Amino acid sequence: MTMSLVLTHGYFLADDAIEQRIMRPYPPLGLLSISAWLDRAGMDHHVVDATFLDADGFVRQVRALRPRMVAFYVTLMTRCSVLRLIAALGAPGDGPVVVLGGPDVRHNAADYLRHGAHLLVVGEGEQTMADVARLSPAACRDAAALAAIPGLIHADAQGLPTFTGERRFVPELDELPEPARHRIDLQPYLKAWRDAHGQTSLNVSTQRGCPYKCAWCSRAVYGASYRRRSPRHVVAELRSLVDRYAPDQFWFVDDVFTINHNWLAGFADELQAAGLRIRYECITRADRMNERVVQLLASTGCVRVWIGAESGSQRILDAMKRQVRVEQVTAMIRAASGAGIQTGTFLMLGYPGETEADIVATERYLREARPDLFTVTLAYPIVGTLFHDQVADQATAPPFDQGSDRDRRFPRTYCDAYYRYAVRLLTHTHAVTTAPHPFGARVLAHQLARWISRLGMWWHRRNRMQPA
Repeated sequence: MTMSLVLTHGYFLADDAIEQRIMRPYPPLGLLSISAWLDRAGMDHHVVDATFLDADGFVRQVRALRPRMVAFYVTLMTRCSVLRLIAALGAPGDGPVVVLGGPDVRHNAADYLRHGAHLLVVGEGEQTMADVARLSPAACRDAAALAAIPGLIHADAQGLPTFTGERRFVPELDELPEPARHRIDLQPYLKAWRDAHGQTSLNVSTQRGCPYKCAWCSRAVYGASYRRRSPRHVVAELRSLVDRYAPDQFWFVDDVFTINHNWLAGFADELQAAGLRIRYECITRADRMNERVVQLLASTGCVRVWIGAESGSQRILDAMKRQVRVEQVTAMIRAASGAGIQTGTFLMLGYPGETEADIVATERYLREARPDLFTVTLAYPIVGTLFHDQVADQATAPPFDQGSDRDRRFPRTYCDAYYRYAVRLLTHTHAVTTAPHPFGARVLAHQLARWISRLGMWWHRRNRMQPA
């Protein structure tokens, strides 16, 4: 069997220890959106979903299709995996044409081209990938043919990256077909959820882009744009997913689900008109919430809302250009909890300039906001962000094919061991704050662990106050 184009990615669940513990896998929605666009254009292609494969099984499956072109979606998390797969699929000139897209390619173009990629799709992928898929192998190396396709980076005669210019976004997201979920087997995803959580979940996108300019956040794909599908269009997709897969809940992948209050009200109306009752989880910002929004979330079936905080220190939030007040985040988490919605928040430690006073303020925020869940990340600078630009002169990174932006090191205020204790402090503080019985043995154990964490922070601040 010969296949003209394979769409794929380099994420293997078996290699992700954290996800194996959390077990909340979702289908590759971006790839499936591109697949649906190609389907509508009548273009021959196949989707190879790597999630439940291993590298050897992946290579066997792709080779069996004998594609002339393989297009990978790549992120900083999957960079090394994708580079290994490119090498495994064939030596330069012998294997298929390799096309890469996704958020990691724009600002790392020279490195990807040097490591075996032929073409890089920059920005929104549907239209550009359709144009690329029409090219013959010879045209994929013809500068004149490539110059006619906006949204591409390729190597010139000297091997240097050449950009063909930005591609205009699809102006109306309702023009996009529903992601081609039928192209992959969704049962392993549903089974993984059911086995781990006793329920199933599917992901849905209602918007693209984010108009906010947080200093640490990459906007390599959609820039600062914001476009959204109509509520009617979204509800139609939800109805088709309920009818076909009957998931117990949905995960809206949007950056700021409640950014447009009129849209949210329209969403509520369309759900009611369709007689559709759903449960869902979403992410948003506290400054795009109020009491009315909380009630709309509750009435439309929101069972969990993640409200970004990043820090409980206003000084650090301002340095991050978050454009939100700590008090707003606290108030909206409390309001959502009061409406019966489970709450989560995101935290980041080790941001440039952060001191122990800022970490103590973050601990205080956790105690006062009382979210049901939280995640904590040690800050790392992603290429192309303001954060990266601020520390680039002092940052070090492993070789491109041996790490990612997550491994980029810059001088933090304290040493690594200090931050390990700081993470423990937040973990034990949260456990104490959310415990149903404030004087139980487990709470006392967490209190003791909390003070040990503070002692560890003090020790490493006093004796090893060196950059990480």
